[in-house]
Amino acid sequence: MPSDNALTSNKNQSGVQSLEIGLSILDVLIGHNEPMMLKDIAQAMQMHPAKSHRYLVSLIRKGYASQLSDGRYSLGERVKTLAALGHTGLNQNNILERLTTAANAIKDTLNCGVQIAKWFSEGPIIIQSVEPDSPISIITRIGSRMPLTTSATGQLFASYQPDAVIKPLVIAEWQSKSDSAKPLSSAEASDKWQYFTQLQADIRAQGYATVTGDMLMGINAITIPILLPKLTHATEVTKSVILKETFAKESLLEYAITVIGTSEQLPMSKQHEVADKIRAIAQRYQVA
Repeated sequence: MPSDNALTSNKNQSGVQSLEIGLSILDVLIGHNEPMMLKDIAQAMQMHPAKSHRYLVSLIRKGYASQLSDGRYSLGERVKTLAALGHTGLNQNNILERLTTAANAIKDTLNCGVQIAKWFSEGPIIIQSVEPDSPISIITRIGSRMPLTTSATGQLFASYQPDAVIKPLVIAEWQSKSDSAKPLSSAEASDKWQYFTQLQADIRAQGYATVTGDMLMGINAITIPILLPKLTHATEVTKSVILKETFAKESLLEYAITVIGTSEQLPMSKQHEVADKIRAIAQRYQVA
């Protein structure tokens, strides 16, 4: 008769093979850390592309994977949100916890909705949302990817990320909203980009972004950046061949706080005052 240990060992070895294969495909996407073609995923899995595709379809349906317009596969918003929610912050300082505390304080002060967004390779995604006490119709929820051209959150991130990253995403967004029968010409895209670069400069100059009813009639939004210090290591060799280590701080925009309210709660005529209030509260919790 098998021992109890043997029975436990056999039980531990059992599992659902299809689930393990699906998770292995997810591991491939996570490990690659950028969108992949189906053939590359299949090669990494040593699996026929058609079979890999069936697993990817299931992962997409559950939000763990996504397919881009060019056919490549990437991580889904569910994975990105879970990763962001599990993020403990820079140098283990629990940045997300402090951001959430600050968001609640902002909500109590302004009686508006407050959302926290994090930058991902495909754009900013809402990772936390604090509902106001008074009813406000907010259409974006945790896991929503914010548009770069029409949302305050997106415009702010677009102003602090390199143009090499932002320009293709912005043009793709414009193309998706244009008449499919008549896509944007190169000249039209160039004109729109020139206008957008001026918007970026204005946002950087004032230190926040705003929209007035662009996504929902009668609802305004103000977004401020959360600029975390990032240490970069530099080495200087002196004449005496003594190595000196110096550290330089550079800004890295990973997070942003967006406040959402009615035109009465967030009047654009007082946007500077409101932005200063938001920033002051964020600074109190050392997140701005």
